[in-house]
Amino acid sequence: MTKTTQPERGADAADAEASLTVEQLAYETGMSVRNIRNHQSRGLLPPPEVRSRIGYYGRQHVERLRLIQEMQSEGFKLSAIERLIGEHGDADRFAGLRAALTSPFAGEAPEVLTRAELDERFGVQEEKLLAKALKLGLLVGLGEEKYEIPSPTLLRAAEEVQAMGIPLPAAIAAIDKLKRNSRSSARAFVNLFLAELWGPFDEAGRPEEGWEQITGSVERLRPLGAEVLNAVFRLDLVAEIEKAFGEVLERRR
Repeated sequence: MTKTTQPERGADAADAEASLTVEQLAYETGMSVRNIRNHQSRGLLPPPEVRSRIGYYGRQHVERLRLIQEMQSEGFKLSAIERLIGEHGDADRFAGLRAALTSPFAGEAPEVLTRAELDERFGVQEEKLLAKALKLGLLVGLGEEKYEIPSPTLLRAAEEVQAMGIPLPAAIAAIDKLKRNSRSSARAFVNLFLAELWGPFDEAGRPEEGWEQITGSVERLRPLGAEVLNAVFRLDLVAEIEKAFGEVLERRR
């Protein structure tokens, strides 16, 4: 009878050669055996190498499970993961595509502030106001009274708005409305990509020669979407200013 030992954690534990039992794979990835078998039944995990009626797993299985874990932590449901990487086995390709989708915009590095620094700069003493900023994603709690600012640009805009005499709660309420409209605009661009680029590529069986173009399109789509949204907003802002001041002048007459 073969003696089974727990592997050491780390990259050396998952050799290219399939050498891990399902229990050892569960230990290496921090997942349950039940979840591993569920992923395998969905087609998310390649089948193990069977020797003497025992299935053995290797590095590709460890990396695939870690990719699934990362995608789940970012909000992807298993059904979506299954559609993206399960049917065609494009896990490595999708990892590069996902990096292009989730990497931060150039020049917008997040900042970290303590609660005391937030209070000093913005007067965020009210817990409700802090909770609202967290809900909107303007702040990300890091624990120990520290907060990440994903977009320092918004932080500077909030400071300038306060300097004009506009209360912070009113500014955050306006950002809330802008964010809802922005999400709708972002969805329109994503749907455009899915319908016109990803859809035909997916229907064609995701050919090898098409991956570079798809990844490049995603990398360009993000800044292009921001440019278009900014241009449309400028046009609408000018129109709304003219309309508002026209109404003010009419009332004065």
